[in-house]
Amino acid sequence: MDIKNIDIEKITRAAELDAGHAIPGLREGLMEAKRGEDAAVHTPAQIMARRAGRPTGSRKAAPKVSTTIRLSPDVVSAFRAAGDGWQTRIDAALKDWLRTHSPV
Repeated sequence: MDIKNIDIEKITRAAELDAGHAIPGLREGLMEAKRGEDAAVHTPAQIMARRAGRPTGSRKAAPKVSTTIRLSPDVVSAFRAAGDGWQTRIDAALKDWLRTHSPV
């Protein structure tokens, strides 16, 4: 069966009738699949062959370096108080400092 020729409404009605309730996101998911936006891995062999972890090609050209740094408690608490992404904000603050100072 060619997925590009499926009747989304017919499949959705049948699936929801079988489930006994509306299935959130079903129509949207079927439309994405029909357009070829989803389900790049779709056979059991392809699924088993896929490696765990981050998908290929999703790595940045210059990944960040993991390190351990000791910071003052007030610095850490101030950055954490602003919510998620505090480590990224510390990185940005250090980059800003580097733009105005020459490293020792």
